[in-house]
Amino acid sequence: MAKYIFITGGVVSSLGKGIAAASIGRLLEERDVKVTLIKCDPYINVDPGTMNPYQHGEVYVTEDGAETDLDLGHYERFTHAKLSRENNITTGKIYYSVIFKERRGDYLGKTVQIIPHITDEIKESIKKVCYGKKIDVAIIEIGGTVGDIESLPFLEAIRQLKLELGKGYAINIHVTLVPFIKSTGEIKTKPTQHSVGTLREIGISPDIILCRTEKKLTKEARDKIALFCNVDREAVIPAVDVKYIYEVPCNFQREGLDRLIVRLLNLKCKEGDLSLWKDKVLKRLKSPSKEVSIAVVGKYITLQDAYKSIYEALIHAGIANDTRLIIKKVDSEDIEANGAEKYLRGVRGILIPGGFGKRGIEGKIKAVSYARQKKIPFLGICLGMHTAIIEIARNVCNMKGANSTEFDKDTKYPVISLRQEQKKVKEKGATMRLGAYECRLIKGTLAYKA
Repeated sequence: MAKYIFITGGVVSSLGKGIAAASIGRLLEERDVKVTLIKCDPYINVDPGTMNPYQHGEVYVTEDGAETDLDLGHYERFTHAKLSRENNITTGKIYYSVIFKERRGDYLGKTVQIIPHITDEIKESIKKVCYGKKIDVAIIEIGGTVGDIESLPFLEAIRQLKLELGKGYAINIHVTLVPFIKSTGEIKTKPTQHSVGTLREIGISPDIILCRTEKKLTKEARDKIALFCNVDREAVIPAVDVKYIYEVPCNFQREGLDRLIVRLLNLKCKEGDLSLWKDKVLKRLKSPSKEVSIAVVGKYITLQDAYKSIYEALIHAGIANDTRLIIKKVDSEDIEANGAEKYLRGVRGILIPGGFGKRGIEGKIKAVSYARQKKIPFLGICLGMHTAIIEIARNVCNMKGANSTEFDKDTKYPVISLRQEQKKVKEKGATMRLGAYECRLIKGTLAYKA
Protein backbone atom coordinates (compact mmCIF):
# COMPACT_ATOMS: atom_id res chain seq x y z
CA MET A 1 0.00 0.00 0.00
CA ALA A 2 1.28 3.46 -0.85
CA LYS A 3 2.19 5.86 1.93
CA TYR A 4 1.23 9.53 1.85
CA ILE A 5 2.82 12.92 2.51
CA PHE A 6 0.32 15.78 2.77
CA ILE A 7 1.74 19.27 2.26
CA THR A 8 -0.19 22.34 3.41
CA GLY A 9 0.73 26.02 3.51
CA GLY A 10 0.09 28.88 5.90
CA VAL A 11 0.57 32.62 6.57
CA VAL A 12 0.70 33.70 2.89
CA SER A 13 0.37 32.09 -0.54
CA SER A 14 3.25 31.55 -3.01
CA LEU A 15 5.61 30.16 -0.36
CA GLY A 16 6.92 27.47 -2.69
CA LYS A 17 4.88 24.43 -1.62
CA GLY A 18 5.22 23.09 -5.17
CA ILE A 19 9.02 23.35 -5.08
CA ALA A 20 9.02 21.77 -1.61
CA ALA A 21 6.88 18.86 -2.85
CA ALA A 22 9.05 18.40 -5.95
CA SER A 23 12.26 18.54 -3.86
CA ILE A 24 10.93 15.93 -1.43
CA GLY A 25 10.10 13.76 -4.44
CA ARG A 26 13.66 14.16 -5.71
CA LEU A 27 15.14 13.23 -2.31
CA LEU A 28 13.00 10.10 -2.04
CA GLU A 29 13.82 9.03 -5.61
CA GLU A 30 17.52 9.25 -4.74
CA ARG A 31 16.72 6.56 -2.14
CA ASP A 32 15.04 4.36 -4.80
CA VAL A 33 11.57 5.18 -3.46
CA LYS A 34 9.01 5.36 -6.29
CA VAL A 35 6.90 8.50 -5.96
CA THR A 36 3.93 10.21 -7.54
CA LEU A 37 2.78 13.76 -6.85
CA ILE A 38 -0.71 15.26 -6.74
CA LYS A 39 -1.88 18.88 -6.65
CA CYS A 40 -5.26 19.63 -5.06
CA ASP A 41 -6.58 23.01 -6.22
CA PRO A 42 -9.50 24.54 -4.30
CA TYR A 43 -10.88 26.62 -7.20
CA ILE A 44 -14.24 25.67 -8.74
CA ASN A 45 -12.92 25.69 -12.33
CA VAL A 46 -12.72 22.10 -13.59
CA ASP A 47 -9.19 22.85 -14.79
CA PRO A 48 -7.13 26.01 -15.40
CA GLY A 49 -7.56 25.81 -19.18
CA THR A 50 -10.14 28.61 -19.35
CA MET A 51 -8.35 30.89 -16.85
CA ASN A 52 -6.44 34.02 -17.79
CA PRO A 53 -2.66 33.58 -17.24
CA TYR A 54 -2.70 36.84 -15.25
CA GLN A 55 -5.14 35.14 -12.85
CA HIS A 56 -3.52 31.73 -12.63
CA GLY A 57 -0.11 31.61 -14.27
CA GLU A 58 0.70 29.02 -16.91
CA VAL A 59 -1.31 25.94 -17.78
CA TYR A 60 0.91 22.87 -17.66
CA VAL A 61 -0.03 20.21 -20.23
CA THR A 62 0.57 16.56 -19.35
CA GLU A 63 1.29 13.76 -21.83
CA ASP A 64 -2.37 12.73 -21.88
CA GLY A 65 -3.36 16.26 -22.95
CA ALA A 66 -4.71 17.49 -19.60
CA GLU A 67 -4.53 21.18 -18.75
CA THR A 68 -3.21 21.30 -15.18
CA ASP A 69 -1.63 23.51 -12.54
CA LEU A 70 1.91 24.76 -13.15
CA ASP A 71 3.16 22.88 -10.06
CA LEU A 72 2.86 19.64 -12.03
CA GLY A 73 5.62 21.08 -14.20
CA HIS A 74 7.87 21.38 -11.15
CA TYR A 75 7.02 17.81 -10.16
CA GLU A 76 8.02 16.44 -13.56
CA ARG A 77 11.17 18.57 -13.80
CA PHE A 78 12.49 17.44 -10.40
CA THR A 79 11.45 13.76 -10.52
CA HIS A 80 10.94 10.90 -12.98
CA ALA A 81 7.19 10.75 -12.22
CA LYS A 82 4.99 10.75 -15.34
CA LEU A 83 1.83 12.63 -14.46
CA SER A 84 -1.66 12.68 -15.97
CA ARG A 85 -5.01 14.43 -15.54
CA GLU A 86 -5.58 12.35 -12.39
CA ASN A 87 -2.66 14.11 -10.68
CA ASN A 88 -4.47 17.47 -10.59
CA ILE A 89 -7.62 17.41 -8.47
CA THR A 90 -9.81 20.54 -8.40
CA THR A 91 -12.95 21.45 -6.49
CA GLY A 92 -14.65 21.70 -9.88
CA LYS A 93 -13.75 18.09 -10.75
CA ILE A 94 -14.91 16.84 -7.34
CA TYR A 95 -18.30 18.60 -7.44
CA TYR A 96 -18.78 17.65 -11.11
CA SER A 97 -18.31 13.98 -10.23
CA VAL A 98 -20.52 14.09 -7.11
CA ILE A 99 -23.36 15.89 -8.91
CA PHE A 100 -23.18 13.40 -11.80
CA LYS A 101 -23.42 10.50 -9.32
CA GLU A 102 -26.35 12.14 -7.53
CA ARG A 103 -28.26 12.59 -10.83
CA ARG A 104 -27.52 8.96 -11.70
CA GLY A 105 -28.97 7.83 -8.37
CA ASP A 106 -25.77 6.44 -6.90
CA TYR A 107 -26.54 7.84 -3.44
CA LEU A 108 -29.89 6.03 -3.24
CA GLY A 109 -31.92 9.04 -2.17
CA LYS A 110 -29.53 10.28 0.53
CA THR A 111 -29.00 13.97 1.19
CA VAL A 112 -25.69 14.77 -0.54
CA GLN A 113 -23.39 16.75 1.77
CA ILE A 114 -19.86 18.11 2.03
CA ILE A 115 -19.18 15.43 4.64
CA PRO A 116 -19.13 12.58 3.76
CA HIS A 117 -19.81 12.79 0.00
CA ILE A 118 -17.43 15.55 -1.11
CA THR A 119 -14.66 14.45 1.30
CA ASP A 120 -15.10 10.81 0.25
CA GLU A 121 -14.76 11.82 -3.40
CA ILE A 122 -11.54 13.73 -2.60
CA LYS A 123 -10.11 10.74 -0.72
CA GLU A 124 -11.02 8.35 -3.53
CA SER A 125 -9.48 10.71 -6.14
CA ILE A 126 -6.23 10.81 -4.16
CA LYS A 127 -6.06 7.03 -3.66
CA LYS A 128 -7.04 6.32 -7.28
CA VAL A 129 -3.77 7.86 -8.53
CA CYS A 130 -1.88 4.95 -6.91
CA TYR A 131 -4.22 2.11 -7.96
CA GLY A 132 -2.51 -0.53 -10.08
CA LYS A 133 0.88 1.20 -9.91
CA LYS A 134 3.93 0.31 -7.84
CA ILE A 135 3.94 3.62 -5.95
CA ASP A 136 5.75 3.72 -2.61
CA VAL A 137 4.92 7.31 -1.62
CA ALA A 138 2.31 9.77 -2.92
CA ILE A 139 3.05 13.43 -2.20
CA ILE A 140 -0.11 15.54 -2.08
CA GLU A 141 0.07 19.34 -2.13
CA ILE A 142 -3.03 21.19 -0.96
CA GLY A 143 -3.31 24.52 -2.79
CA GLY A 144 -4.20 27.77 -1.07
CA THR A 145 -3.53 28.82 2.50
CA VAL A 146 -4.81 27.34 5.76
CA GLY A 147 -7.79 29.44 6.82
CA ASP A 148 -9.21 29.76 3.30
CA ILE A 149 -12.85 28.67 3.11
CA GLU A 150 -12.25 27.02 -0.28
CA SER A 151 -9.63 24.56 0.98
CA LEU A 152 -11.56 23.29 4.02
CA PRO A 153 -13.06 20.18 2.29
CA PHE A 154 -9.56 19.13 1.15
CA LEU A 155 -8.10 19.63 4.64
CA GLU A 156 -10.95 17.64 6.19
CA ALA A 157 -10.39 14.88 3.62
CA ILE A 158 -6.67 14.55 4.40
CA ARG A 159 -7.44 14.63 8.14
CA GLN A 160 -9.76 11.67 7.67
CA LEU A 161 -7.37 9.88 5.32
CA LYS A 162 -4.45 10.10 7.75
CA LEU A 163 -6.67 8.72 10.52
CA GLU A 164 -7.91 5.86 8.34
CA LEU A 165 -4.43 4.92 7.11
CA GLY A 166 -2.96 4.73 10.61
CA LYS A 167 0.42 5.57 12.09
CA GLY A 168 3.39 5.20 9.78
CA TYR A 169 1.31 5.48 6.61
CA ALA A 170 0.79 9.24 6.36
CA ILE A 171 2.44 12.44 7.59
CA ASN A 172 1.60 16.14 7.39
CA ILE A 173 4.18 18.75 6.38
CA HIS A 174 3.23 22.40 6.89
CA VAL A 175 5.03 25.18 4.97
CA THR A 176 4.96 28.58 6.68
CA LEU A 177 6.58 31.99 6.47
CA VAL A 178 8.99 33.13 9.18
CA PRO A 179 9.39 36.84 8.35
CA PHE A 180 12.48 38.91 9.07
CA ILE A 181 11.73 42.43 10.32
CA LYS A 182 14.56 44.59 9.00
CA SER A 183 13.89 47.60 11.24
CA THR A 184 14.40 45.51 14.39
CA GLY A 185 16.66 42.84 12.92
CA GLU A 186 14.40 40.10 14.30
CA ILE A 187 12.94 36.85 13.00
CA LYS A 188 9.28 36.51 13.98
CA THR A 189 7.75 33.10 14.75
CA LYS A 190 4.27 34.31 15.70
CA PRO A 191 2.75 33.95 12.17
CA THR A 192 3.90 30.32 12.11
CA GLN A 193 2.40 29.70 15.55
CA HIS A 194 -0.95 31.15 14.45
CA SER A 195 -0.91 29.17 11.18
CA VAL A 196 -0.24 25.88 12.95
CA GLY A 197 -2.89 26.81 15.53
CA THR A 198 -5.46 27.23 12.73
CA LEU A 199 -4.44 23.86 11.29
CA ARG A 200 -4.78 22.15 14.66
CA GLU A 201 -8.24 23.65 15.15
CA ILE A 202 -9.46 21.53 12.24
CA GLY A 203 -7.78 18.42 13.61
CA ILE A 204 -4.47 18.35 11.74
CA SER A 205 -1.19 18.41 13.67
CA PRO A 206 1.87 18.81 11.47
CA ASP A 207 4.66 16.27 11.82
CA ILE A 208 7.18 18.56 10.10
CA ILE A 209 7.24 22.35 9.68
CA LEU A 210 9.13 23.88 6.73
CA CYS A 211 9.99 27.48 7.59
CA ARG A 212 10.38 29.71 4.54
CA THR A 213 12.73 32.55 5.50
CA GLU A 214 15.20 34.97 3.96
CA LYS A 215 17.55 34.68 6.97
CA LYS A 216 19.00 31.62 8.68
CA LEU A 217 16.81 30.39 11.54
CA THR A 218 18.41 30.89 14.94
CA LYS A 219 18.49 28.10 17.53
CA GLU A 220 16.11 30.16 19.68
CA ALA A 221 13.61 30.53 16.82
CA ARG A 222 13.64 26.78 16.06
CA ASP A 223 13.20 25.92 19.73
CA LYS A 224 10.31 28.37 20.04
CA ILE A 225 8.51 26.99 16.96
CA ALA A 226 9.02 23.42 18.18
CA LEU A 227 7.65 24.23 21.65
CA PHE A 228 4.60 26.24 20.61
CA CYS A 229 3.74 24.10 17.57
CA ASN A 230 4.17 20.78 19.38
CA VAL A 231 6.79 19.21 17.08
CA ASP A 232 10.30 17.87 17.67
CA ARG A 233 13.06 20.43 17.21
CA GLU A 234 14.59 18.36 14.38
CA ALA A 235 11.21 18.59 12.61
CA VAL A 236 11.53 22.38 12.28
CA ILE A 237 13.29 22.60 8.92
CA PRO A 238 14.58 25.93 7.54
CA ALA A 239 13.70 26.65 3.90
CA VAL A 240 16.01 29.60 3.29
CA ASP A 241 15.62 31.63 0.08
CA VAL A 242 17.93 30.46 -2.72
CA LYS A 243 19.04 31.91 -6.05
CA TYR A 244 18.22 28.71 -7.97
CA ILE A 245 15.25 26.46 -7.14
CA TYR A 246 17.42 23.42 -7.96
CA GLU A 247 19.42 24.10 -4.77
CA VAL A 248 16.40 23.27 -2.59
CA PRO A 249 16.78 19.43 -2.53
CA CYS A 250 20.41 19.80 -1.39
CA ASN A 251 19.44 22.25 1.36
CA PHE A 252 16.64 19.96 2.58
CA GLN A 253 19.00 16.97 2.61
CA ARG A 254 21.56 18.95 4.60
CA GLU A 255 18.87 19.71 7.19
CA GLY A 256 18.00 16.00 7.42
CA LEU A 257 14.50 16.26 5.94
CA ASP A 258 14.72 13.02 3.94
CA ARG A 259 16.03 11.04 6.94
CA LEU A 260 13.16 12.36 9.05
CA ILE A 261 10.53 11.44 6.43
CA VAL A 262 12.00 7.95 6.04
CA ARG A 263 11.84 7.43 9.82
CA LEU A 264 8.30 8.79 10.22
CA LEU A 265 6.97 6.65 7.35
CA ASN A 266 9.10 3.63 8.32
CA LEU A 267 10.44 3.30 4.78
CA LYS A 268 12.98 0.58 4.02
CA CYS A 269 15.34 2.19 1.52
CA LYS A 270 18.97 3.05 0.82
CA GLU A 271 20.75 6.29 1.72
CA GLY A 272 20.21 9.18 -0.68
CA ASP A 273 23.04 10.52 -2.83
CA LEU A 274 22.71 13.89 -4.56
CA SER A 275 26.27 13.99 -5.93
CA LEU A 276 25.11 13.55 -9.55
CA TRP A 277 22.50 16.32 -9.07
CA LYS A 278 25.20 18.62 -7.67
CA ASP A 279 27.63 17.82 -10.46
CA LYS A 280 25.33 17.72 -13.51
CA VAL A 281 22.81 20.37 -12.46
CA LEU A 282 24.06 22.82 -9.81
CA LYS A 283 27.68 23.02 -10.92
CA ARG A 284 26.73 23.79 -14.52
CA LEU A 285 24.00 26.16 -13.37
CA LYS A 286 26.32 28.19 -11.15
CA SER A 287 29.59 28.05 -13.12
CA PRO A 288 28.90 27.45 -16.83
CA SER A 289 31.66 27.89 -19.43
CA LYS A 290 29.48 29.73 -22.00
CA GLU A 291 26.71 32.30 -22.14
CA VAL A 292 23.86 32.98 -24.54
CA SER A 293 20.98 35.45 -24.69
CA ILE A 294 17.49 34.30 -25.76
CA ALA A 295 14.47 36.61 -26.11
CA VAL A 296 11.01 35.39 -25.09
CA VAL A 297 8.43 37.59 -26.82
CA GLY A 298 5.08 37.22 -25.07
CA LYS A 299 1.91 39.04 -24.11
CA TYR A 300 1.83 38.02 -20.42
CA ILE A 301 5.47 38.92 -19.71
CA THR A 302 4.77 40.94 -16.55
CA LEU A 303 3.70 37.77 -14.70
CA GLN A 304 6.68 35.49 -13.97
CA ASP A 305 4.55 32.34 -13.74
CA ALA A 306 2.81 32.83 -17.11
CA TYR A 307 5.71 31.21 -19.03
CA LYS A 308 7.28 29.16 -16.21
CA SER A 309 7.88 25.98 -18.22
CA ILE A 310 9.33 27.96 -21.13
CA TYR A 311 11.89 29.65 -18.87
CA GLU A 312 12.76 26.39 -17.10
CA ALA A 313 13.11 24.51 -20.41
CA LEU A 314 15.58 27.15 -21.61
CA ILE A 315 17.50 26.91 -18.33
CA HIS A 316 17.58 23.08 -18.67
CA ALA A 317 18.90 23.44 -22.23
CA GLY A 318 21.59 25.71 -20.85
CA ILE A 319 22.55 23.16 -18.18
CA ALA A 320 22.75 20.40 -20.81
CA ASN A 321 25.09 22.58 -22.90
CA ASP A 322 27.12 24.02 -19.99
CA THR A 323 25.79 27.48 -20.87
CA ARG A 324 24.35 30.30 -18.81
CA LEU A 325 21.00 31.40 -20.21
CA ILE A 326 20.23 35.10 -20.17
CA ILE A 327 16.50 35.25 -20.80
CA LYS A 328 15.37 38.60 -22.19
CA LYS A 329 11.65 39.01 -21.51
CA VAL A 330 10.05 41.20 -24.16
CA ASP A 331 6.44 42.41 -24.20
CA SER A 332 5.03 42.06 -27.72
CA GLU A 333 3.02 45.27 -27.25
CA ASP A 334 6.30 47.18 -26.81
CA ILE A 335 7.54 45.82 -30.15
CA GLU A 336 4.19 46.72 -31.71
CA ALA A 337 4.62 50.32 -30.53
CA ASN A 338 8.38 50.84 -30.99
CA GLY A 339 9.66 48.21 -33.43
CA ALA A 340 11.73 45.06 -32.91
CA GLU A 341 15.28 46.42 -33.23
CA LYS A 342 15.17 48.23 -29.88
CA TYR A 343 14.29 45.07 -27.93
CA LEU A 344 15.82 42.22 -29.94
CA ARG A 345 19.20 43.62 -30.99
CA GLY A 346 22.02 41.26 -29.97
CA VAL A 347 19.97 38.23 -28.93
CA ARG A 348 21.06 34.80 -30.22
CA GLY A 349 17.60 33.27 -30.41
CA ILE A 350 13.94 34.32 -30.32
CA LEU A 351 11.11 32.27 -28.84
CA ILE A 352 7.43 33.19 -29.15
CA PRO A 353 5.15 31.18 -26.81
CA GLY A 354 1.42 30.53 -26.85
CA GLY A 355 -1.51 32.73 -25.88
CA PHE A 356 -4.97 33.86 -26.91
CA GLY A 357 -6.60 37.03 -28.21
CA LYS A 358 -5.64 39.82 -30.60
CA ARG A 359 -3.71 42.02 -28.15
CA GLY A 360 0.02 42.17 -28.98
CA ILE A 361 -0.25 39.97 -32.09
CA GLU A 362 1.20 42.51 -34.52
CA GLY A 363 4.20 42.88 -32.20
CA LYS A 364 4.78 39.14 -32.35
CA ILE A 365 4.58 39.25 -36.14
CA LYS A 366 7.20 42.03 -36.18
CA ALA A 367 9.44 39.86 -33.97
CA VAL A 368 9.08 37.00 -36.47
CA SER A 369 10.06 39.35 -39.33
CA TYR A 370 13.11 40.48 -37.37
CA ALA A 371 14.19 36.88 -36.75
CA ARG A 372 13.72 35.92 -40.41
CA GLN A 373 15.50 38.96 -41.84
CA LYS A 374 18.40 38.84 -39.38
CA LYS A 375 18.62 35.01 -39.64
CA ILE A 376 18.25 34.58 -35.87
CA PRO A 377 17.26 31.06 -34.72
CA PHE A 378 13.53 31.12 -34.01
CA LEU A 379 11.03 28.86 -32.24
CA GLY A 380 7.29 29.49 -32.38
CA ILE A 381 5.12 27.49 -30.02
CA CYS A 382 1.33 27.35 -30.59
CA LEU A 383 0.39 31.01 -31.14
CA GLY A 384 4.08 31.63 -31.90
CA MET A 385 3.83 29.21 -34.82
CA HIS A 386 0.61 30.90 -35.95
CA THR A 387 2.32 34.30 -36.07
CA ALA A 388 5.25 32.81 -38.01
CA ILE A 389 2.85 31.49 -40.66
CA ILE A 390 1.00 34.83 -40.83
CA GLU A 391 4.31 36.71 -41.22
CA ILE A 392 5.67 34.55 -44.03
CA ALA A 393 2.30 34.59 -45.81
CA ARG A 394 2.17 38.38 -45.73
CA ASN A 395 5.80 39.25 -46.35
CA VAL A 396 7.18 36.37 -48.45
CA CYS A 397 4.12 34.93 -50.22
CA ASN A 398 2.59 38.38 -50.93
CA MET A 399 -0.74 37.46 -49.34
CA LYS A 400 -1.58 40.96 -48.17
CA GLY A 401 -3.73 40.97 -45.05
CA ALA A 402 -3.19 37.26 -44.31
CA ASN A 403 -4.30 36.44 -40.79
CA SER A 404 -5.75 33.89 -38.41
CA THR A 405 -9.53 33.69 -38.28
CA GLU A 406 -9.13 34.10 -34.51
CA PHE A 407 -8.15 37.74 -35.15
CA ASP A 408 -9.92 38.49 -38.45
CA LYS A 409 -12.90 36.33 -39.41
CA ASP A 410 -13.18 38.01 -42.83
CA THR A 411 -9.51 37.87 -43.86
CA LYS A 412 -8.94 37.16 -47.56
CA TYR A 413 -6.16 34.71 -46.64
CA PRO A 414 -7.16 32.65 -43.56
CA VAL A 415 -3.78 30.90 -43.22
CA ILE A 416 -4.72 29.75 -39.68
CA SER A 417 -8.25 28.61 -38.96
CA LEU A 418 -10.20 26.14 -36.86
CA ARG A 419 -9.93 22.50 -37.89
CA GLN A 420 -13.16 21.23 -39.45
CA GLU A 421 -13.97 18.95 -36.50
CA GLN A 422 -13.63 21.88 -34.07
CA LYS A 423 -16.17 24.14 -35.76
CA LYS A 424 -19.12 22.54 -34.00
CA VAL A 425 -17.46 22.63 -30.55
CA LYS A 426 -19.26 25.10 -28.28
CA GLU A 427 -17.54 24.47 -24.93
CA LYS A 428 -14.28 26.24 -24.13
CA GLY A 429 -12.62 23.85 -21.66
CA ALA A 430 -10.52 20.79 -22.66
CA THR A 431 -11.40 21.03 -26.37
CA MET A 432 -7.96 21.69 -27.89
CA ARG A 433 -5.72 18.93 -29.21
CA LEU A 434 -3.00 18.78 -26.57
CA GLY A 435 -0.44 16.35 -25.19
CA ALA A 436 1.55 13.60 -26.85
CA TYR A 437 0.35 12.12 -30.12
CA GLU A 438 1.98 10.21 -32.96
CA CYS A 439 3.30 12.58 -35.63
CA ARG A 440 4.42 10.97 -38.90
CA LEU A 441 6.91 13.00 -40.93
CA ILE A 442 7.09 12.55 -44.70
CA LYS A 443 10.55 11.73 -46.10
CA GLY A 444 12.08 14.51 -48.14
CA THR A 445 10.43 17.32 -46.19
CA LEU A 446 12.26 19.98 -44.18
CA ALA A 447 10.54 18.70 -41.02
CA TYR A 448 11.88 15.19 -41.66
CA LYS A 449 15.38 16.54 -42.28
CA ALA A 450 15.26 18.62 -39.08
